[in-house]
Amino acid sequence: MGAAHQQLDARVSRLLAATALLSGFFAVEITTALAIGSIALLADAGHMLTDVVAAFMGLTAVLLARRGSSSPRRTYGWHRAEVFTAVANAALLIGVAAFILYEAVRRLGDAPAVPGVPMIVVALLGLATNAVVALMLRSHAAQSLAVKGAYMEVIADAIGSVGVLIGGLVTVTTHWPYADVVVAVVVALWVLPRAVSLAAGALQILSEASPSHIDVEELRSALCAVDGVTDVHDLHVWTLVPGKDMATAHLTSHGDAARVLDEARAVLGARGLAHATVQIEPTGGAAGCEASW
Repeated sequence: MGAAHQQLDARVSRLLAATALLSGFFAVEITTALAIGSIALLADAGHMLTDVVAAFMGLTAVLLARRGSSSPRRTYGWHRAEVFTAVANAALLIGVAAFILYEAVRRLGDAPAVPGVPMIVVALLGLATNAVVALMLRSHAAQSLAVKGAYMEVIADAIGSVGVLIGGLVTVTTHWPYADVVVAVVVALWVLPRAVSLAAGALQILSEASPSHIDVEELRSALCAVDGVTDVHDLHVWTLVPGKDMATAHLTSHGDAARVLDEARAVLGARGLAHATVQIEPTGGAAGCEASW
């Protein structure tokens, strides 16, 4: 227990530091973007915001996992908090990406002169910040999905910083006025599908659809194949939060209930459904092992 708490405390401290670093750089980047009128920096700042939210979500998830919930009305605790945060984050990202694309199209006819040196400096600071945060989170990414999500966001954001750096170098060396616009479009198009994917994944969880990696029909067949089971009904599979899938199933059986229960749990556990509720019911009618909802 002591070692587990130490690991949680280490994750909390790393995520706190990561959130602070990312938030500080986000403030610097968006301030610089507005000051020099660079939509490439503004697009990258929007992406940096996902890093901040991802780190905050990871921190929230770890803290809630440590505290749980003392309310009898919240039998699942606060696990879904990070899912709601993901929906809000995705909506914000889609809005930012749409604004960047609109602004880029508007500037096609008359692109304002954007100084390249500030873009280069901020891009280098962004790469340095991403590198530091990635090193902080890497050792815990394999042990926690919440930390892994934040870690992957930071790695992905480094690509945006590289794009801004290239745009700044092109602006300084060639004075091409559209370098800023091109980089902004590339970053926005990089962010947009990821934001849509984030929203789709979160909404799938909130709608309690079965997780994509679980074949419900195959699961039903496997439960039907348990010796003594004659019917499977009220089979439901859903995701509470990423990495924590749940299931319920009612099995009609004429065999030994304890044995059937153990074998059914083994079937579910083999598919990553350790959090499952199985009810064994005595045979009452015609057998056939056909599921009903």
